[in-house]
Amino acid sequence: MEPVNASDLTKRAHGAGAAAVPPAADRRSGHPGDGEPVTADGMMPLWAVSLDWELRRGRQVIMNGQIRDRWWFADRPASFRTVVARQLERRGAETVGWWDPVGGLTFPLPGHAERFDQLREGPVSRRPPAAGTAEGTPPDTTRTGPPDGRGNPEGAPDGEPGTARGRRGGERDRGRERLLAPRPSGPPRTFEDVVATVHRLVASPDAATAFVFEDVDHHLPPGQGESRLGYLRLRAAMTEAVTPHSASGPAPHARNAVLCAVGDIGRLPGWFHLEDPRIAALHIGPPDPSERRLWLTWLQRYFNGGQDSSRADLEALVGATDGMAGWDIDSLARTSWLRKAPLRKPERLLELHRLNVSVDPWTQLDRETVAGAAKALGTRVVGQSTAVNAVASALQSAFVGVDFGSSGTARPRGAFFFVGPTGVGKTELAKSVAELMFGDQSAYARFDMSEYQQEHAAERLAGAPPGFIGHEQGGELTRRVQERPFSVLLFDEIEKAHPKVLDKFLQILEDGRLTDGRGQTAHFSQCLIIFTSNTGAEQVQSLLEERGELSYRELETHFTRAVEDKFRRIGRPEIYGRLKPGVVVFDMLRHQHVVSIADRLLRQLAESVRERHRVELIADADTLHPWISDRMSDPEHQAYGGRQIRNELELVRSAVVGHLLAHRPDPGSRIRVGIGADGTARVAPEGAWHDGAAASSAGEGSGRP
Repeated sequence: MEPVNASDLTKRAHGAGAAAVPPAADRRSGHPGDGEPVTADGMMPLWAVSLDWELRRGRQVIMNGQIRDRWWFADRPASFRTVVARQLERRGAETVGWWDPVGGLTFPLPGHAERFDQLREGPVSRRPPAAGTAEGTPPDTTRTGPPDGRGNPEGAPDGEPGTARGRRGGERDRGRERLLAPRPSGPPRTFEDVVATVHRLVASPDAATAFVFEDVDHHLPPGQGESRLGYLRLRAAMTEAVTPHSASGPAPHARNAVLCAVGDIGRLPGWFHLEDPRIAALHIGPPDPSERRLWLTWLQRYFNGGQDSSRADLEALVGATDGMAGWDIDSLARTSWLRKAPLRKPERLLELHRLNVSVDPWTQLDRETVAGAAKALGTRVVGQSTAVNAVASALQSAFVGVDFGSSGTARPRGAFFFVGPTGVGKTELAKSVAELMFGDQSAYARFDMSEYQQEHAAERLAGAPPGFIGHEQGGELTRRVQERPFSVLLFDEIEKAHPKVLDKFLQILEDGRLTDGRGQTAHFSQCLIIFTSNTGAEQVQSLLEERGELSYRELETHFTRAVEDKFRRIGRPEIYGRLKPGVVVFDMLRHQHVVSIADRLLRQLAESVRERHRVELIADADTLHPWISDRMSDPEHQAYGGRQIRNELELVRSAVVGHLLAHRPDPGSRIRVGIGADGTARVAPEGAWHDGAAASSAGEGSGRP
């Protein structure tokens, strides 16, 4: 099977007649242009032209993709079924039948059902002979150009009477007469009866017939024995169809058509269409720009403010609707009225249509909150004023909506690349942004890139391709954005992802969208994208031991160079180039920030004790502050940042737990925790703390020298 894509067509069919897409002047003369690009001009979509070409090449076609959509045909919108039926009729089919699991065998064009009954009930009556031929004279088999195969599925002309080839031809003719013998009255009802009748009719050259089997994959689920037999029967009808005597026009002529139409070709058994070169697959994608221009020109008057819009507005919408189906474009006009979005603001219109939400969190923000973003974020992320200010500035720009041109409106609201030592607040800042901008920390989603180190892991983000197990579920990333378009997405340790995964991110950053395996598109225009990397963090300890202290400028230079070198080594420098404007280098934790972070962790510990035991826990700052500062002065501890502070305070937490278990303090009582002179943790009731005689036995001996 040779796959065909209508968008790949670059030349017109020679002598295709009505099946081609000629320009207006050529349509008047009846001669299609030669050597010109095929574009939509109101006659038919490009895939319909491709369908005609494949049929004239002697192939049967499996149409797959957007078979539920509407298309532009003969200067007006038409359903997929109408386009295919009319195209087959133009090609010369006297009878066009359409089968689907719900309606059975139907006939979408008037008069075709009656013609089918005539063909089914008895021998087919030949049409009057063509002009210039005598009654009863066999048609001239002399051909100029490619072999026609008229009456012969293999494509070779029948032999002369009296020869062995001629005798075989006569036997075939008698066999066809037997096939066309009268059958019991009544239309065929079961799938097997329909296929048998279709097989009999298309194998006869005495009538031009065409049949389409839609959603056959739902009627014949792969893997079942009866399904295999059904596919074999259908394939036999497709491959044994012949060219009718009534075919006219220049050669080559098409055979009687037996076509399939499925949404996903991956649901068909591979052997059904891959093992026979006479069967081609034709993918039907969304309308191309010229077809979208036709749709929007026709619908312009139905848009809010459509009468007042300019040609430039319409062209902007043509580009912005890339990938949208015909039905989507139609519903876009309805959205413009429902959401009061005029056509002259196409970007806003597309945004409202895609998100389909009544409340935009960005519009609910007040200016005071946005203006004070740096202060609000700084209370959560200690010691990172440079990073906090950079993020706050980007958030303010996204809120105001001022940028260089309008081309970036479909891109994410912001894209950051957090680099720096481990445990300094990169993840905490992302959570803080989600809570500040969207009022809910659940708007934050984290993806650990260490889980995406294999090439096939890219399928987890956007979903498996059609035909592979699990593709119906979509991807983890696309599904998340489709469900919650207003999100802060954190991709942790991005340098560990496979280069194929990185390519997905480049598409998101450039186009602001990603299509999953189901064909559904996730739009990232309302998302904040944050990448983090610890590349270069392993050298921080050695730099501290060597120099004693590092300035922020030295740290910034070190991490910027380390990350850039990393992306060059993995062969994706363009990823870093795209992210470079959003690179934010985090500072290491300085001595003045260690105490602040420790106090915040101790407050969280006290809140937990109060909530679970209704006991007030008081941290003794006079002993805890010097102790934690001394512990964090070690270069090894400094390199681990805030995580190391938490590790050190595990000593205090263990002492508090031991005291609660051993002494069961009464609800409403107060206990104090601190560090003894020997470095052990002390926990005692507040009244006994200054006596120095009531040290908790659970705390003694648990310190580190």
